[in-house]
Amino acid sequence: MSAVTTAEAAALLRQQDRILILTHRRPDGDTIGCAAGLCLALRRQGKTAYLLKNPDVTAVNAVYAEPCWAPEDFAPEFVVSVDIAAKSLFFPAAEAYFDRIGLAVDHHPSFEGFGEARCVDASRAACGEIVYEICRELGEVTPEIALPLYAAVATDTGCFVYANTTANTHRVAAALLETGIDYFAVNKRHFRTKSRRRIAIEAELMGKADFFHEGRGVFLTIPLSQMERIGATENDLEDVSSLAGIIEGVDCGAVLRELEGGEWKLSLRTGANGRVNATRVCQLLGGGGHAMAAGATLKGGLEEVKALVLEAVDKVKRE
Repeated sequence: MSAVTTAEAAALLRQQDRILILTHRRPDGDTIGCAAGLCLALRRQGKTAYLLKNPDVTAVNAVYAEPCWAPEDFAPEFVVSVDIAAKSLFFPAAEAYFDRIGLAVDHHPSFEGFGEARCVDASRAACGEIVYEICRELGEVTPEIALPLYAAVATDTGCFVYANTTANTHRVAAALLETGIDYFAVNKRHFRTKSRRRIAIEAELMGKADFFHEGRGVFLTIPLSQMERIGATENDLEDVSSLAGIIEGVDCGAVLRELEGGEWKLSLRTGANGRVNATRVCQLLGGGGHAMAAGATLKGGLEEVKALVLEAVDKVKRE
């Protein structure tokens, strides 16, 4: 296993064919956008490349992936993972390829170090920044390639407002815009349009907010019963974890979403002041991520799960 640069990653990919690209469980815009952009760049080089179909993809992100889904009988010769930090983030069909990953591309500090070659840079706000450089090394970044990559970068930075957004993030975005993509449509789709079901979810979330640490922390919870009552689906939950961060005075926001089988998905968002390191909290709970954005999956009743999260937060917080 070895660390590689983006130029070396591109050189490795030039030597391969029949390439399968993996995205993570409950895929967001970054993993889907990276995978689609890389797939299209590889096809432009004459490679046979596909994405392993992810059953959890939302309608909002499926638009980027649909041209790239692999047929069921596709037999890959080389496997790439994008924006996947841990084995626990592989969805069931992807788990079969874990030991076959030839190149892992990621930007999480909690990356577990799998893959024959790994192109990992935790200083990047979005994995899309890394994949853009790989695509540029492969050849011209056309508008077709640039569109999903822009979606990757924009969504993983909250439309460039998160604290880990850098000057390089903006340079990559500018280069993608210069290809002539319809960035307005991407931003409208991801950041300026909400279903009525989503608005109902947000209203209940805020109405039942449970504050801790004298108002500096908050739990926002989404039980399955609420989803069923409202008629909400995965499509209505895009970036719901960002809501905690808009509450004045909150620098530790824990969004808990109930899953099937008595599990809760934790999405933890913390402030730039560094009072709570989200990665350290979630690593204590079996997960991982970034210093200000991380996640984990916990099992138990809601109050039990809240207590576990609060205990982990208390262990790593500083005053």
